[in-house]
Amino acid sequence: MPISLPASSEELLELDRLTPRQIVAELDRHVVGQAAAKKAVAIALRNRIRRQRLPPEVAAEVTPKNILMIGPTGVGKTEIARRLARLSGSPFLKVEASKFTEVGYVGRDVESMVRDLTESAVDMVRREKQAEVRLKAETNVEEQILDLLLPPGRPGFATDAAADEASRAAEQFRSTREKLRDQLRAGALATRMVEVEVREKSFPAFQILSSQGVEEMDINVKDMLPGLFGNKTKRRRMAIPEAREVLLQDEQARLVDSEQVARLATERVQSAGILFIDEIDKIAGREGTHGPDVSREGVQRDILPIVEGTTVSTKYGPVRTDHILFIAAGAFHVSKPSDLIPELQGRFPIRVELEPLTEDDLVRILTEPRSALLGQYQALLSTEGLEVSFSEEAVREMARFAMEVNQATENIGARRLATILETVLEDLSFEGPEKGARAVRIDADEVRRRLAPLARDQDLSRFIL
Repeated sequence: MPISLPASSEELLELDRLTPRQIVAELDRHVVGQAAAKKAVAIALRNRIRRQRLPPEVAAEVTPKNILMIGPTGVGKTEIARRLARLSGSPFLKVEASKFTEVGYVGRDVESMVRDLTESAVDMVRREKQAEVRLKAETNVEEQILDLLLPPGRPGFATDAAADEASRAAEQFRSTREKLRDQLRAGALATRMVEVEVREKSFPAFQILSSQGVEEMDINVKDMLPGLFGNKTKRRRMAIPEAREVLLQDEQARLVDSEQVARLATERVQSAGILFIDEIDKIAGREGTHGPDVSREGVQRDILPIVEGTTVSTKYGPVRTDHILFIAAGAFHVSKPSDLIPELQGRFPIRVELEPLTEDDLVRILTEPRSALLGQYQALLSTEGLEVSFSEEAVREMARFAMEVNQATENIGARRLATILETVLEDLSFEGPEKGARAVRIDADEVRRRLAPLARDQDLSRFIL
């Protein structure tokens, strides 16, 4: 699941000037608590900045200190790593260790995580380059649309009379074209239809399996048979706004150098990539007997060279993993980190334990982060004229119910809050469009009325909350 998160210019401070304390402060804006984990990732990010200042021969020897996060689900492990990647503008990928199998078993091989991370980086760099050429692309597209609306005339015979006539026609053509340009920029031609050549995006329905995997072989086939894969075009009639988007995408793709994008992306992966391996505890264990789960230790041994540092072949070229930062995470409520093979344990020298969330933490999660749940629901309902507000007692009551259900059933951390809020606001969300604009105040009594019957019935709460 590639996740590309470049920081926006207004949010991203100059990375070289960010101290570990400032990095933690930035993470505090989005993730509540977990000071130890934030401190560990802040040091890891700062060490990358320090490494870039070293002489090349010294920097080559300095490898990242990978991190193992230990803690129950829903306490912020993934979000900390994701926000770190956003803060640094690094290519980021989250994978689940449980979906990989060792060589010889049916399933995805571990090298595919590096290929997916490279794909994420290519998308990130391509968007950056397209943003750089967007102004030029928009200018070119405007000329293309004007050519469709008013095709240029053909040159005539070179006589004196024909030259005068051609001059007058050219002047009239330029005048008409400028009028069309003004109307186009003003949006007056939005309903006009034009014919545009659109590249077909159909692909043959077959796969080729190899030791490299489908994701590598299908690209090789595209290179060998370029006319078979998406190079055909067809003419489509569409409105000018839609045609502008289609032409703009094609023009940006034409202006961006794909080889430069691939080179920059692979360099960025090798120097700044972050791979988040979730559910590492699901492959922990060293089996002494053969059985259906015999591949768990095999997966660990396959992941080991990736984490140690190896070269992975991708369609964009070889990618070395020596300086990729690996962050592994798991609940470890059944197994423990010592159940991992010793070699893999040694590649995650930094261990941080994330604390279970308290009631106060849940209250803060509901209200403090920039993307707090309460703010999200208030924004959604405000689109239909509903101004929803919550009393402090109501927020505290929802946090208390979430804690009780987590303790009585499975502890899923802050994810329980989404279920609680959906239950509290169910009727309001359902009836919102029908009753018109109004202000609604949610108090503690309303929360108890909605949740108390479910919380009392343990069997029911297992299904609903």
